[in-house]
Amino acid sequence: MKEFDDRELTQFIAFLSGDESAFNLYFDKFYNRVLSFCIQFLHDKEEAKNATQEIFLKLWLEKNKIKTENGIQAFLYTYAKSICINLIRHNKVKNRYVNEQLNKKERQLDIEILQSLDFNTLELLELTEMIDDIIADLPAKTKIVYLKKRFENKKNQEIAVELGVTLKAVEAHMTKALKIFKGRLRNYLPALLLYVFFKF
Repeated sequence: MKEFDDRELTQFIAFLSGDESAFNLYFDKFYNRVLSFCIQFLHDKEEAKNATQEIFLKLWLEKNKIKTENGIQAFLYTYAKSICINLIRHNKVKNRYVNEQLNKKERQLDIEILQSLDFNTLELLELTEMIDDIIADLPAKTKIVYLKKRFENKKNQEIAVELGVTLKAVEAHMTKALKIFKGRLRNYLPALLLYVFFKF
């Protein structure tokens, strides 16, 4: 086991140093998983293949952001979620119905990521309830801004115009919301997953 751990560490260090053969080992290990993840939500194999190629390119270009070998899988699924959501939005006309469907799809993607990282069903249900409770407890104005950003998919500038406030005010409310989420979930989710689910 020690020899196996040392070999994995050596591979990870080589990957961070720009060793293409080490990268190819991770590519072979995770490619089919990431592709299947993308196909499930894009329903288009060719588009999913293109997305998967982009995801691994992102991994290679931003490898220095990864601190541990376990972070590779989380990084891949995080970016897969982001690119899938963006592609779905790009391919649909924005309206209330579509936004509702996107919200459901994004929640599914979040659950898929957690399941890939070995969260069990009870933990997922508990996490969902905790997030709903935190949203309910947000200060009134912060909650309005957060819901428009997270669930209506609006940009900060759009929210500022709609609410008649400054862009900085919107950013301040989002920062406050993130701080509250981090504080309440710090002992429940690792920092990387907080970044995945509450990146604004």
